[in-house]
Amino acid sequence: MAPFQFIKRHSPYNSKLGKTLPVFAVTPAHIEIGAIEATALEWARKSGFKADNGSVLLVPSADGALGGALFGLGKNPAVNPFVTGHLARSLPEGEWHVETAPLTASRIALGFGLGSYRFETYLNPKPHGATLLIPKDANATDIKRQIAGVFLARDLINTPTNDMGPNALEKVFRELAEHYEAKVSVIAGEDLLKKNFPLIHAVGRAAAEAPRLLEMRWGEKGAPKVTLVGKGVTFDTGGLDIKPSSSMLLMKKDMGGAANVLGLALMIMDAHLKVDLRVLVPVVENSIAGNAFRPGDIYRSRKGLTVQIDNTDAEGRLILADTLAYADEDKPDLLVDMATLTGAARVALGPDLPPFFTDDEDLAHDLADSALETDDPLWRLPLYAGYEADLKTKIADLTNAPSGGMAGAITAALFLKRFVTQTESWVHFDIFGWSPKDRPHAPLGGEAQGIRAIYHHIRKRVK
Repeated sequence: MAPFQFIKRHSPYNSKLGKTLPVFAVTPAHIEIGAIEATALEWARKSGFKADNGSVLLVPSADGALGGALFGLGKNPAVNPFVTGHLARSLPEGEWHVETAPLTASRIALGFGLGSYRFETYLNPKPHGATLLIPKDANATDIKRQIAGVFLARDLINTPTNDMGPNALEKVFRELAEHYEAKVSVIAGEDLLKKNFPLIHAVGRAAAEAPRLLEMRWGEKGAPKVTLVGKGVTFDTGGLDIKPSSSMLLMKKDMGGAANVLGLALMIMDAHLKVDLRVLVPVVENSIAGNAFRPGDIYRSRKGLTVQIDNTDAEGRLILADTLAYADEDKPDLLVDMATLTGAARVALGPDLPPFFTDDEDLAHDLADSALETDDPLWRLPLYAGYEADLKTKIADLTNAPSGGMAGAITAALFLKRFVTQTESWVHFDIFGWSPKDRPHAPLGGEAQGIRAIYHHIRKRVK
């Protein structure tokens, strides 16, 4: 698959009403009190249709042809605002529209689009299924833009490392930039040392494909500076502190921060937001070889702080440290980093609720509001200063892996904070980047997390 084909896929939407078939979204109360069309009501009752959340019942027309469908919302439709994702996988092939539903037009269309996702690169593709007419009062262009960004992130995470190593990820990065006429620069291999990115070099030097720092510039000079940083570890063995085999099974997703940042960048550029956008992605594979970095090594970072390596499996924060220091030198108005960084974040909040960390109170409140407004869940965790002492070590400024194993997501965020000293508005997202089970709007596999909320926040910020 050519890299930028990741976002050139079949659209789950149709554009004309024509002969589209209706979907009637109903709750159990509609069935109980008979508040739907008489023929459909009789069919529902004879079929035992209870309008459970996500259930679908095809309804015949008077002449016996397919006349439409009933779609169950359950007793509390608000539980899953994107329940219409079920429709994308349940309706038969054809063109449909939602006739009535106690959901907003945007939720109907976005849920259907998110739920239509398929990753079939390594399979014989199935025929495309149902398509949906986007309601008139929804912003079709922006919905499609968000779907494209989410699908790009999902595709990149789902692609195995043999096809999505550092070289391939750089190619996608370049093609995304070319599509939106952005400028790209790359620092790779030994040039990382010459340009003072020692931590990126140390983590990635043992891999067959060289470590590198990808940089993209786009937008209006003089506009608010927005810088996005994404962790791009295309595979993580754990290094010399090697992971057990069971823990490596999902490590193709350790570039989920980079994938999400690229999906977010797509949305920003496609919307022509008035920002001076900078995208920075440190790309490495954390491999094992004779020149791999070791436990006990000490490296001087770009910031000048020395870092003692107490665990080679805590590599993500190392490549982010050099990259954040570089981003911070430009003093952006907003600095966002995204990374699949700690298991501790999953233990605290589970796979579906990414934590974010910031000292900017206004930013924290605005992000929380945007998460609610977009149904893209986020939760703030503290940059608790009381744990900063855990980062100390006797012979270096910092350790990359504090002992004790407690508050791991917070100490990782505090570590990163040491490399951001000039930017007033910085936020760190510790994402999982994976959906461990099928949900209406998100099949099992790579997942975009937080980027719709961040995009919504930036849009409001630059109006």
